[in-house]
Amino acid sequence: MSDNAIKILVVDDEESITEFVAYNLRKAGYAVAVAHDGKTALDVFNAAAAAGGGGFSLVVLDVMLPDTNGYEVCKRIRATSTAPVLYLSARVSENDKVVGLKVGGDDYMIKPFGVRELLARIEALLRRSRVGGAAGAGGGAAGDGTGAVDGEPGVTGDSADIIRVAGITLDQSAHVATTETGPIDLTPREFELLNCLMHRAGKVLSREQLLRDAWGWEYLVETKTVDTHVKRLRDKLEAAGIDPVIVETVRGYGYRFKGE
Repeated sequence: MSDNAIKILVVDDEESITEFVAYNLRKAGYAVAVAHDGKTALDVFNAAAAAGGGGFSLVVLDVMLPDTNGYEVCKRIRATSTAPVLYLSARVSENDKVVGLKVGGDDYMIKPFGVRELLARIEALLRRSRVGGAAGAGGGAAGDGTGAVDGEPGVTGDSADIIRVAGITLDQSAHVATTETGPIDLTPREFELLNCLMHRAGKVLSREQLLRDAWGWEYLVETKTVDTHVKRLRDKLEAAGIDPVIVETVRGYGYRFKGE
């Protein structure tokens, strides 16, 4: 195993699940650590981060753990890291999924599951979380050498990697969004969503289009996933001093980013 292999933490109280998932991830070339309870998962995750080298790039997380449930583990991970969290759970209700996403999760997969789908979702999450990955998610936007992007009014930048709309500067190469007061604290998923909306400022985007363009999901998922992430994005924008209604709901269709 290469020292440069992407590190994934698998957390589940069923040893048969962790062995099965870990085996297939290692077979796919990932470096894998496992934990069977929430406390151990957090200790392992934090120790890897403190050791340097970037820590874990993704967490596969069960919800029903014997001590600290997966939602709480996710919240604590999200407090210090933007590593994507993929829930792998037997809990199937819509509310379970919504809660998982609201506390900072990036995807939710139900047991029993297929290995090929699990690997595909992991690859998609990692692809979207990589620095600079947002460039492709913006729907093929490109600069013309003058800073204009896609010809959209109000969208400008110093290069093809930077756009500015309504007081927000989004740097795709650095994977950072900022206002005049400082950076906006976004998860990789929220960054991709904002990137997609800003590139098409003034245009209405359907939930299905946002799922496809902002995340690259061509399979699954409930469109309410988009609603949950939009709410979280609005909360982050408001915390950064931006009026959250800049992301406008278009009833019965989707969302529009209102540029200046």
